[in-house]
Amino acid sequence: MTLQIPFDNSYARLPEGFFARLGPTPVKAPQTVAFNHDLADLLGITGAEDPALAAQFGGNAVPEGAEPLAQLYAGHQFGQFNPQLGDGRALLLGEVVGTDGIRRDIQLKGSGPTPFSRRGDGRAWLGPVLREYVVSEAMHALGVPTTRALAAIRTGEEVIRERPLPGAVLTRVAQSHIRVGTFQVFAARQDNNRLQTLYDYTVERHYPDARDPLDLLNGVIERQAQLVTHWMGVGFIHGVMNTDNCALSGETIDYGPCAFMDAYDPDTVFSSIDRFGRYGYAAQADIIVWNMAQLATALVPLMPDTDKAVEDFTKAVHAMPDRLRALWLERFGAKIGLSTPTQEDLSLIGDLLTLMHEGSADFTNTFRALADGDARDQFTDRAAFDAWEARWQARLEQEETPQALMRTVNPVLIPRNHRVEQMIEAAVAGDDAPFHRLNAALSAPFDLNESYADLRRPPSSGEKVRATFCGT
Repeated sequence: MTLQIPFDNSYARLPEGFFARLGPTPVKAPQTVAFNHDLADLLGITGAEDPALAAQFGGNAVPEGAEPLAQLYAGHQFGQFNPQLGDGRALLLGEVVGTDGIRRDIQLKGSGPTPFSRRGDGRAWLGPVLREYVVSEAMHALGVPTTRALAAIRTGEEVIRERPLPGAVLTRVAQSHIRVGTFQVFAARQDNNRLQTLYDYTVERHYPDARDPLDLLNGVIERQAQLVTHWMGVGFIHGVMNTDNCALSGETIDYGPCAFMDAYDPDTVFSSIDRFGRYGYAAQADIIVWNMAQLATALVPLMPDTDKAVEDFTKAVHAMPDRLRALWLERFGAKIGLSTPTQEDLSLIGDLLTLMHEGSADFTNTFRALADGDARDQFTDRAAFDAWEARWQARLEQEETPQALMRTVNPVLIPRNHRVEQMIEAAVAGDDAPFHRLNAALSAPFDLNESYADLRRPPSSGEKVRATFCGT
């Protein structure tokens, strides 16, 4: 049966200068590691069977109706502006409108060099491909807005990093790949015609109610505030929140040196390239405000009155920290069973987090144990926890169903870093069973399932992952 993808491409119809058209570079022996049948059904894809599946998602055959292209964008990387980046190892095959009516991109990642590769080989190795597959699908199951994984394909070739490693291609699905950096590249070039075209396209695709660039900015600010506080609520650290990794759709994008906290520490940093903690756990709320300021700057040329635009955009960005704090309170209030937390509850939440930090309590297990009624064992200073618990129980008397609420927001399972690393090691050795088991477990992260009890355990001292890597 022939693979059928109902492409309905719109980005490819934008004028010259938004992208470079080219096809993927074929690989030696494409072999399917995983294919996401549920996502394929949502996208209306049929006939997804090997060998056509491996050939088309490995880059050896371009699906009918695809218009492959590499997108142009710029970006601030660790605070330093790079005026031209772009898809250096990815190709947008095209778009589909799913059975839910939502338009989504289908993109190959690791499909070979492009004009934006900057001397790179345009390839990916198996580890980062499987990490992104597992973590992005886990984030989706957790309810976090995210890109998703449609397929992972071994290439049958090696890529050279620190050593030869097995190559792979990921097929990524997103509501779009428009980034803050996409706006920045045209603003930096003072190319107001293309900037206006991009604005019109983005509004039509993502923010149809926006009347002007200020409305667009406010819409993006709200989605990003919701997203980042959701990250923090599950202990997720993106690791590389550059403006080229900040999607206007409000989805989590580019799972490079990402990680989930084990023991709670607000200063946790995993990324090997984040030497000063710019993108650490607690810093994410500040960085997203900074990123939105860069988007605002890029949108200013579209406004007829520059002075008024600067004033209005500044107010919008300056209001974002209060919105982040309000959303954080809602999310962490829910994590301890409070349906309508107030400012008076901040000390209750803050004192719990302090106890967790001081005792190196596991972030995920502690909050879930609160829901299940056995949190005391998570703390080294049990007398201090007992005192906090008495205050908490008194507050819960005002709530109707706190345990039920907590069980909907506090997962049993997350993709723990050491389990992801063990899965990658096994896959490199040719054993995909841990990859498939991890995906199965993480598809229902809020459910207690004793067959996955081992995946709940924090790492031993010898299993701790102290640094994560981009994998490029």
